[in-house]
Amino acid sequence: MSAILPHMAIADTIPKPVQNQKKTDNTLIGILWMGLAGLLFVGVTGIIRYIGSDIPPVEAAFIRYIFGLILLVPLIIRLKPKWPKGKKLVLFSTRGIAHAIAVSLWFYAMARIPITEVIAIGYTAPIYVTIGAALFLGERLRFMRVLAVVAGFVGTLVILRPGFQELQIGAIAQIVAAPVFAASFIMAKVLTRDESPLMIVVMLSVFCTVALTPGALLQWQAPTLAECFWLAIVAFLATLGHYAQTRAYQATSITATQPVWFLQLVWGALLGWFVFDESVDPYVIVGAGIIITAVTIITHREARAARRK
Repeated sequence: MSAILPHMAIADTIPKPVQNQKKTDNTLIGILWMGLAGLLFVGVTGIIRYIGSDIPPVEAAFIRYIFGLILLVPLIIRLKPKWPKGKKLVLFSTRGIAHAIAVSLWFYAMARIPITEVIAIGYTAPIYVTIGAALFLGERLRFMRVLAVVAGFVGTLVILRPGFQELQIGAIAQIVAAPVFAASFIMAKVLTRDESPLMIVVMLSVFCTVALTPGALLQWQAPTLAECFWLAIVAFLATLGHYAQTRAYQATSITATQPVWFLQLVWGALLGWFVFDESVDPYVIVGAGIIITAVTIITHREARAARRK
């Protein structure tokens, strides 16, 4: 679902392969898988944009996760994962609540601001992850990481230009969604220490659905068959996108796939231009370039640190 953000959680749950175990041809395979994932997620973005604001964002997110759970049922029955208990259950549920809030904000933003702006602001999530990892996981904030974080915020200011244009409510929703998504990703990283990717994915779907239920019921508007159909397609495309993203990270390092991931901005801009008649704001492109550079630096530094360990 983010343009970029809602589907990042799956990628963060996947243990990264050891760099020296990968062959050169696997890098190309990983890049192709990531390119496919990016196209699928842009398709998700386009559908949400097409549905628009007729259906409340909390309800739309709820219906999407219901369909997602239905898709996961055969896998759950086959593998029969054990239900978590105690502190682990609290962590899973807290993450589900945070992710549900962020997804609802993303749905709200997607229906109100241009696709490229949603995607570009969404790229700040890894920057918040870096800050959160330093605050809560004890990771060191080295000079280059701090510089990359500052650059990321500068890029966001270039996109939004506060004081020079009216700050739209959709942009505010996406700004708030980014750090909330980051909190979800950090909790996912903690869970990967002793939980399987399947359990993390299933529990996210379960607790997101539970967390979204009260808000969806309070704002419930009977969806049309067309809306249900498109949200089912969203769930299907997002699930395929998660699978493709998983295959990409299994094939090669995250550093190799990151530039292809950023191509979503190009696909999103083309989609907005040709389908929704959205003009491409040069400030969004410049700001996104700054953010992408910052995230690339952070990713590269993390990859080098991992290899040293």
